[in-house]
Amino acid sequence: MRAYNTSSEETLRARKLLKDWASDGLITKAQYQVLEKETASDLRTTNEFLHFILFFFALISVTAAGELFLTVFSPQASQQTRGIFFVIFAAFCYTATEVAVARLRLYHYGVEEAFAVCSVGFLCLGMEFIVMSRSPYSRSPEFLIPAAGAIISLWIWHRFGLWYAFPAAMILLLLVTVLWTSSASARHLFVVGFYAVGLMCVAALRPGHRFDHVKDAYSLAEAFLWLGIYLASNLRLSALSLLSQWWTGTRGAIEFARPFYWATWVLIWCLPPVILTRGVRQKDRSVIRAGLITAILTFVTNKPYLGWPRHTWDPMILGILLTCLALFIQRWLARAPGGVRNGFTAECVSGKEKYWMKGGSAIFGLLSPHSIMQGPLKTDPGVRFGGGKSGGGGASGDF
Repeated sequence: MRAYNTSSEETLRARKLLKDWASDGLITKAQYQVLEKETASDLRTTNEFLHFILFFFALISVTAAGELFLTVFSPQASQQTRGIFFVIFAAFCYTATEVAVARLRLYHYGVEEAFAVCSVGFLCLGMEFIVMSRSPYSRSPEFLIPAAGAIISLWIWHRFGLWYAFPAAMILLLLVTVLWTSSASARHLFVVGFYAVGLMCVAALRPGHRFDHVKDAYSLAEAFLWLGIYLASNLRLSALSLLSQWWTGTRGAIEFARPFYWATWVLIWCLPPVILTRGVRQKDRSVIRAGLITAILTFVTNKPYLGWPRHTWDPMILGILLTCLALFIQRWLARAPGGVRNGFTAECVSGKEKYWMKGGSAIFGLLSPHSIMQGPLKTDPGVRFGGGKSGGGGASGDF
């Protein structure tokens, strides 16, 4: 059951589509003004910049308020007492989220999202303190901590439509497998099994929401699950061993049985075509992107899987291969009647893609400034430029 009624979310979705159509020139300004009045919503929204500012400000404020309360009112509290307080804080934060949505009508405003995130963090932290306070001779079910966090994250994703709560639940499920069993192969199998069950549930629910506002949420969820299955299957990329080292403190190389190892190699070559086929049939951009990412990762990790030496020209060959493939697909689509094949075209029909490409280019430029500026120019202090003459005011000499 979602916190927002269907009509309000559908109105916001229609309003967003109107802005996209107006920016792409599909409707005139007069049509946009008329339709904008008909898509007025009672939900309160804000722009993306203010959304992030409010989210981080509220997140820091709530976290600091919780720690300040414990410092002032119970500075000498035991671990169990602190854990109980954190659980109470989690209940308070979730109640504040519900109130902000029901009374203030906030929709992805940032403040209610911060309360929802803090509710999950306080709950896991409180359960961790309670478990740590138990006797060392008692066997504490530590895997229940990330399991509870995963369940609450899934509920928040479903209840409030926060897309990042779904991958958070997937990461917490990884921690469940780390604490559940000590066998590395069993961990990978459990993770793949959990994600496969989730994928089947999402695939079963998606047809009923093909044309409504929940479509994008299920699309992202399916893409995340496909990526999770692939990363759990690719032993050269999986982070399960890192999570095990971080949570349990054990280190050391993890060895896999040869049949299991080569079965995962076959699987990482089979998954990208399956994901791409699924995305093309559903005309789902998120799933198609997930398929392309897994295909590239398969090419990148193939040599380490086979134990072949890596060379400096490998990225260049991969880049040439991807460029040729992109040009072939573009020309193949362009040769079709009207430049369209089964609903796919090589032309950019929406300004949204240009927006994301510009944003990605800007982020890439910020992350790699050394590729643009190679540092200050080196000069020889012994070299002097002289002989220049300047008339007027008696100025002359070296410059």
